Amino acid sequence: MNFCSRCAAQTQQIIPANDNRMRQVCTKCGEIHYENPKLVVGTVAYFHEKVLLCRRAIEPRSGKWTLPAGFMELNETTQEGALRETLEEAGALVRPIKLMAVYDVVVANQVHLFYLAEMTSENLDPGEESLEAQLFHEHEIPWDEIAFRSVEAALRHFFKDRQVHHSLPVDHQSMR
Repeated sequence: MNFCSRCAAQTQQIIPANDNRMRQVCTKCGEIHYENPKLVVGTVAYFHEKVLLCRRAIEPRSGKWTLPAGFMELNETTQEGALRETLEEAGALVRPIKLMAVYDVVVANQVHLFYLAEMTSENLDPGEESLEAQLFHEHEIPWDEIAFRSVEAALRHFFKDRQVHHSLPVDHQSMR
C-alpha cells in the first residue's frame, strides 16, 4: 500500500504508538491501515458415503483437487460464504451441519474454515472456477493431487471421525 484509502496521501511503514508491529500509516491524516488474514470458507460436503471434491480451473494449483471453498465476502457469515462457494464451485445444494475444522495458514495470511454439510442430492453443476466436480469414496480420493494441506487435513479428519464415532469435533491446526 502506497497511498491512504482515507485521504490519498502517501503512507509509510512504521510502528505506531502503543503498537508492536510495523503498519502502513498515512503521513497526512495518521490513519493506520491494518492488514489482517483473509478468511477462506468452504464445506466438506458429502452424499451418503462419498465426499465432494472439485478440480481447480484457476491458480493457485490449477488442475488439482480441492474442497469447494473460497474467500469470504462482505455482508455474509462464514457459513453463508461456505454454502455460496459450494454452490458456485460445484453446483451442489447442501444442508450445513456444523463447523468441522479451522486451520491457521500463516504462510498465506489466511484462516481456513470448513463446515460439514450434507448434500441434498448428488446433482453437480461445476462453475467456472472448477474443471469438474465429483463425489469420491475415501479409497478413490486422488490424495497425490490434493491442492492444499488444509484440504487434505480436513478430509483426513472427516474420514477418521466417521470411522471412529460419527461425531465430528472441530479440528484446529496451524499450517505454517
